[in-house]
Amino acid sequence: MKIIYNNGLTDECPKEDELHILRHTAAHVLAQAVKRLFPHAVFAYGPATDNGFYYDMDLGGTKLSDSDLQAIEAEMRKIVKENLAVKPFALERQEAISLLEQNGEKYKAEHISDLEDDAVISFYRQGEYTDMCTGPHLCYTKALKAFKIIGQSGAYWKNNKNNKMLTRIKGIAFPSQQELDDYLKLLEEAEKRDHRKIGKEMELFMFCDEAPGFPFFLPKGMMLKNVLVDYWRELHTREKYVEVSTPLIMNRKLWEISGHWDHYKDNMYSTKIDEEDYCIKPMNCPGGVMVYKSRPHSYRELPLRVGELGLVHRHELKGALHGLFRVRCFTQDDAHIFMRREQIASEIANVVHLIDEVYQKFGFQYFIELSTRPENSMGSDEDWEAATDGLKEALEQLSLPYSINEGDGAFYGPKIDFHLRDSLGRTWQCGTIQLDFQMPLNFGLEYTGEKGERQRPIMIHRVCFGSIERFIGILTEHFAGKFPIWLAPVQVKVLPVSEKTTAYSEEVCRILRQSGIRCELDSRNEKVGYKIREAQVIERVPYMVVVGEREKEQRTVSVRRRDTAKAEEIALDAFVSKLSDSIKRRETSI
Repeated sequence: MKIIYNNGLTDECPKEDELHILRHTAAHVLAQAVKRLFPHAVFAYGPATDNGFYYDMDLGGTKLSDSDLQAIEAEMRKIVKENLAVKPFALERQEAISLLEQNGEKYKAEHISDLEDDAVISFYRQGEYTDMCTGPHLCYTKALKAFKIIGQSGAYWKNNKNNKMLTRIKGIAFPSQQELDDYLKLLEEAEKRDHRKIGKEMELFMFCDEAPGFPFFLPKGMMLKNVLVDYWRELHTREKYVEVSTPLIMNRKLWEISGHWDHYKDNMYSTKIDEEDYCIKPMNCPGGVMVYKSRPHSYRELPLRVGELGLVHRHELKGALHGLFRVRCFTQDDAHIFMRREQIASEIANVVHLIDEVYQKFGFQYFIELSTRPENSMGSDEDWEAATDGLKEALEQLSLPYSINEGDGAFYGPKIDFHLRDSLGRTWQCGTIQLDFQMPLNFGLEYTGEKGERQRPIMIHRVCFGSIERFIGILTEHFAGKFPIWLAPVQVKVLPVSEKTTAYSEEVCRILRQSGIRCELDSRNEKVGYKIREAQVIERVPYMVVVGEREKEQRTVSVRRRDTAKAEEIALDAFVSKLSDSIKRRETSI
């Protein structure tokens, strides 16, 4: 069936527009179904999203069960089958408010107050249901073919924790059943790869009720984290960065000068020391600025590249916390580069090459966005224009394609964001390069120029991993816990067949460890098959080494890779040499 939309578009419109219209209509069908089953429901917002739709609603204390959600989806299918026409109409402001108040829609009536006074309010009607909306929508409900309700959660009205908590019903919608089925399979695979589940199985990290949003890294997770840090330090030493460490807590006055207090205070933790206000740092940059300011600098020193693996704390709402992806404290692999204006393009190019090298090491593809000046920013128009042009020039000199993300820059400067794509095709914003003219100005930073004159440096803020904790979560799901050999917390599991081979197994472990290979001995009184399955499936160890009488006599090992059932007998020395070389080269495959 050829789809015609009620704004005149046809099914030849761009794919992203088609999906948005489809999903927006699905949100209205959802609301109509809820209203039929729960007549007392009052509605808030119901937008389309990247993968589906949702609707926030006030159900007056009614708690929805799984069977309620199933009933709502069934009612949606009835509405689709009824093939109701979706018809737009418009009202003047006061008429619109009267209609909404008459229908008991207090949230939508309140929303009108956020609109311009002379705005004409548009509505859409399908059957007995009327909704305030800008549209567009499908012309008939029957054109909505493939959708599914996937869950519910809480959401504050206007995303403000001081407002009422509403019920958010979430769904997905696609043009065809095949696309919906493919996406459901993707969700199923993503659930299997959930880093929280894998992290618990592999004993990498934990959370507890006594510290919500604050991760505990267990020995194996700490090993993984330290390997990433070692890699980071190796790269940065090569690229002539110096490393510093700045205090976790600093005086509020510092954060007022930097601009963070005005723009970020709701996300900052504060305390009092000696009757003065102090803040736990949410970002490392003011500390890096103080390091630069601690002594005079000459133009000959620039660019000065200063790295810091800094632990930062940010207040996140409890409902937003999500494993390692959204936490209240994390380690930023920060660096702040202080440079002359004419060094901007070359320094950005260096950072881009470094971030590219890191992402290629893990097999990530990525795309780039240039985020421009937000509404709530500081600094002059001239500085913002110069900073934005500097980033554009650098990207164009590198011949890198990019898109513009209007208004999403940092409050002190525009930025280049790197969105990496994992093995399931999901995207994550990790690396960033922010060009800052403001903080050097606010703190009065200087260097001595070639002619002895005082000059103000330009500053780059940048990260590669972003948050090391979040990056570990991404890596865990990207590899499904099957980390490359060089990253794996345990690289080899040695499994003696019987007590008679325990001594040789211990020797094998000792030789592996002496060669820098992370090894564990499993000498439990369990069948070898059971221990192999546990090491493969739960612990996801790259190599299992089985040691029996034959291996003991010939000083060999029987090696089984993580993803195969086939074993290979190899001389112990040859195995150690091969493995050491693979780890040294940080190979992705085993």
